[in-house]
Amino acid sequence: MLPHRADFPEGFRFGAATAAYQIEGHAFGGAGSTHWDTFAATPGNVVRAENGAIACDHYHRWPEDLDLVRDGNFDVYRFSTSWARVLPQGRGAVNAAGLDFYDRLVDGMLARGLKPALTLYHWELPSALADLGGWRNRDIAGWFADYVQVIAARLGDRIWSAARSTSRGAWPGCRIFLACTRRGCATSAPPPAPCTTSGWRMAGRFR
Repeated sequence: MLPHRADFPEGFRFGAATAAYQIEGHAFGGAGSTHWDTFAATPGNVVRAENGAIACDHYHRWPEDLDLVRDGNFDVYRFSTSWARVLPQGRGAVNAAGLDFYDRLVDGMLARGLKPALTLYHWELPSALADLGGWRNRDIAGWFADYVQVIAARLGDRIWSAARSTSRGAWPGCRIFLACTRRGCATSAPPPAPCTTSGWRMAGRFR
């Protein structure tokens, strides 16, 4: 017999999770190439030469997908933003259509009573940055910070929680989370305006 919600502690939240490249359909909305596109396009790398061009077509079907999450009686929806969808070259010009998509997606979660839990990077690096050495290039710290700033400025006032990635590889046993909350944006008093990048604070969570 499956447990009931009443069997869990008060305040326990149930969630569902996805990743951008796995579901969105990277061929749509002006997204730039990622290192996964490059990998999938290399003969012999992927069975049947499949790729993420269409995937689950979440880019077009997100309303019905969010309906499924809501109807599943979940509280939280963990999703990721695609760096290459927002910044097709990894830096520089912003793709307005990409930001608009995530804007609609977050508003759609809130309209269905879902808490938006954002993963900022789910292992899909813009190809232009991969060609420059990717995470082995020390300049990527600044590139990533610029990307996060763009996301925070557009979505930060509505995000329930945000994580830099889904992995513990860089810090074994430790997950680093970014939280944008009104109490967390200032040390002593709530900010006069919605959270911006200055309100994203780091907090280590050990398993």
